[in-house]
Amino acid sequence: MLRAPSRVSMESVNMRHTLRWRPLQPHCNSTALYSVQFQGEFELMVLNGSWVDAPECQQIRHTHCDLTFDLGSDSDYNLHVRAQCGSQLSPWTQLSRPFNRRDTVLTVPEMTVTVVGDALQVSFEKLPLTAAVNVTVWKRGDELQADVYLRPAEQTPLHVAALQEGAEYCIRAQTVLDTQLQSSSTNTHCVSITGPDAAWKQPTTVTVTVIVMAGFLFAVFWCIIHCRPDACQTYFHKEPLPRSLVSPTTYKYKIHQRSFMQICPK
Repeated sequence: MLRAPSRVSMESVNMRHTLRWRPLQPHCNSTALYSVQFQGEFELMVLNGSWVDAPECQQIRHTHCDLTFDLGSDSDYNLHVRAQCGSQLSPWTQLSRPFNRRDTVLTVPEMTVTVVGDALQVSFEKLPLTAAVNVTVWKRGDELQADVYLRPAEQTPLHVAALQEGAEYCIRAQTVLDTQLQSSSTNTHCVSITGPDAAWKQPTTVTVTVIVMAGFLFAVFWCIIHCRPDACQTYFHKEPLPRSLVSPTTYKYKIHQRSFMQICPK
C-alpha cells in the first residue's frame, strides 16, 4: 500500500490559510498527486459527517493547498490529504487537530503616512479582507487626547483633516479581527504639519530655481560660442596689477625697458 502523506500542518497568516505536507518522491516512481478535503460544522452535524473536496486541490503536484476561500466561517474544520501514485491511493492523513480561522496570526500592518497640506493620509498594504485597522492619532506630547479611528480594510486610506499648522502629530496602527484577535502595533510615526500652502510653495520654488539656473547656463554657453575675441577683450579686458603687488625687480625692469625704447626707437 502507498504510504500516506506525513507532517500535515496548517499555516495561517493574515487570514490566508495554507495546508502543507511532506512530498512522497522517495516512495513513488511516477509523479505523486495529492487531493485535499475539508469538513466543517455543517458537514459534520447536518450532512452526517461527509467531506467536501477542496476544488483547487484535487490531484495536484505541489505539496500545499490554499484553503483561504474554502474555510469561510469561524467554525472548526477538519482537514485531510491523501496521495496517489499511478493507480495506487494512500490512506488519508488528517490534520492533528481542527483548524479555526480565528487562530490566524496577524502581522503588524505596513503603514505609510503622507502629509497633504494641513491633513494626514494614512495608507496600508496587504490588510486581510475581513479585518479592520485601528489607527491612533495624537499631537506630540498630548497622547492622552488621542483620536482613535477604526476602519474596515476596504475603506483605507484614512484621511485626517484640519490639523494644526506647524504642530507635530504621531500615528500608530494595528490590525484587528475582533476584540480578542489583534496584531502588534506599528512603530510610532511622527510628522510635522506644513499647512495648506506648502503643497504648492515647494514645487513652485523648485521650478523657479530650475528655470533661473537653466537661463544662466544658456547665457554662459551662448557667450562662449558667439563672443568674438576682440569683443571678449572689450568686455573682459585685463586690468594691470597695482604697483604694490608688483615685485621691485619686475617694476625696475619695466622702467628700464620703457626708457630704452624711448632712447632707441625703431
